Amino acid sequence: MSGIGRASVLIGAGTIVSRLTGFLRAVVLVSAVGATTGAGNAFAIANQLPNNIYAIISTGLLTAVIVPQIVKAASHDDGGRAFVSKLFTMGTVVLLAVTVLATIAAPWLVRLYAPGFPPEQQALATAFAYWCLPQILFYGLYALVGEALNARRVFGPFTWAPIVNNVVSIAGFIVFIVLFGSDVAVDAWTPAMIALLAGTATLGIVVQAVILLSFWRRTGLHVRPDFRWRGVGLNQLGRLAGWTFLMVVAGQLAGLVQSRVLSDAAEDYPGVLVSQNAWLLFMLPYSIIVLSIGTPYFTQLSEHAAAGRDDDVRADVGRSIRTLGVFIVIATAALAAASVPASRIFTDSRTEAVAAAGVLLCFLLSLIPLAVLFVIQRTFYAYNDTRTPFFFTVLQCALVIATALLASMLPVQYIAAGIALGQSFASIVQVIIATWLLQRRLGGLRIGSWMLALGRFALAAVPAAAAGWLTFLLLGGVDGWTVSDKLLGAVGAAIIGVVSLLVYGGFLALLRAPELGPAMALARRILPGGR
Repeated sequence: MSGIGRASVLIGAGTIVSRLTGFLRAVVLVSAVGATTGAGNAFAIANQLPNNIYAIISTGLLTAVIVPQIVKAASHDDGGRAFVSKLFTMGTVVLLAVTVLATIAAPWLVRLYAPGFPPEQQALATAFAYWCLPQILFYGLYALVGEALNARRVFGPFTWAPIVNNVVSIAGFIVFIVLFGSDVAVDAWTPAMIALLAGTATLGIVVQAVILLSFWRRTGLHVRPDFRWRGVGLNQLGRLAGWTFLMVVAGQLAGLVQSRVLSDAAEDYPGVLVSQNAWLLFMLPYSIIVLSIGTPYFTQLSEHAAAGRDDDVRADVGRSIRTLGVFIVIATAALAAASVPASRIFTDSRTEAVAAAGVLLCFLLSLIPLAVLFVIQRTFYAYNDTRTPFFFTVLQCALVIATALLASMLPVQYIAAGIALGQSFASIVQVIIATWLLQRRLGGLRIGSWMLALGRFALAAVPAAAAGWLTFLLLGGVDGWTVSDKLLGAVGAAIIGVVSLLVYGGFLALLRAPELGPAMALARRILPGGR
């Protein structure tokens, strides 16, 4: 098996386990606080704050710049040691400072993101936020170490470490349910209850970072504190990160508008937590398929771009999109067919499951375009071009904001679905423009070859989705056993998914799709017991 294949299998297997434990974590959390309650939405806002702030200061920089720069720094006389030491010192100092300031500003941040919460709910969200915001530091350390490992082709630990985080959180949430029960009213929360729930969430992030640090020796780099932040290209890093920083800020502003609109959703209707869990379902195939296959390709693509081998880059783009497509198309079809039982996993009733399924379906419209965007956007990054992605991302953010404001005019029960639909529309426009711009830059992308493949996959996915939906109806539909309970929802979604997959594979075989053989071989290697 090739290096790309081995890395994809390792990342894919780890991502599957990580996402499954993440699902279990979300199920236990919903059991503790409820899906559409005031306390559930308060915790959802507070626990999302560190992710939002961390994204502004670090995520865009790491994703867009660090891997290509560490790959290039490996050619330095010291193997990149000085560059990484300075980078890690600067990153730790910035993360620590931002963590302290954000924690102090917790009340203002809650009011900024959730102005629609009544006073008691805002107070509860603020109390949660004091415990959650220290996660910023440990998210940052985890990402810095993880991207350095990826750049050195050590892919496994970055993917497997979150499993420990999920296990810690699950244990803590179960203890909360045992001690305090579930679905506690907003005005009944005590300091001990707040500390246990939110403190558990933060402890999981801490353990995740510590676990990853234990693998640092595999990079072969000896890092020491170095406050002399000049001399090994950090100025260039700053110039490259400038556009990326602005891009992430634009994305967070769009997310802020969405959050503020969602905070107006009343209890018993889809709100912040339902939207987050619908996004979690949406991200399951994205994480397992796109990240596991695409991340190793990005490292290889960066090497080809750095060497000026444009033909190899074009081949990498087409090959990765076709490989991603054969999986992501059926994932979209199967998850759409199973949307109601899948949503029941994270809700407390049939009615809530149907409402949440509408949000999920609106998100799913952009799953295939986002898989293509993953490859296109990172090809720009491989050429150290962060300016162009900024412009097509700003357009996407503007569309997200505009559609979120339009969604605020909908009846309260449709606000979350309207926001998700606007998100998908903006992403589709973004990928079309991004692909056109990359084609101009490289003088051609051989778009016809991979668009033909995606069309072939979509043709096979139509009967697959129909078979999955028919299976759902034969199992009783909305009134059947697959929507009666969280566990049965998971079982029902799995059955529908298997039926859809079998029909999809059969139609690809009838169409004699050349991608079917390699896809099946890769799937066998990723699945437990595969070789």
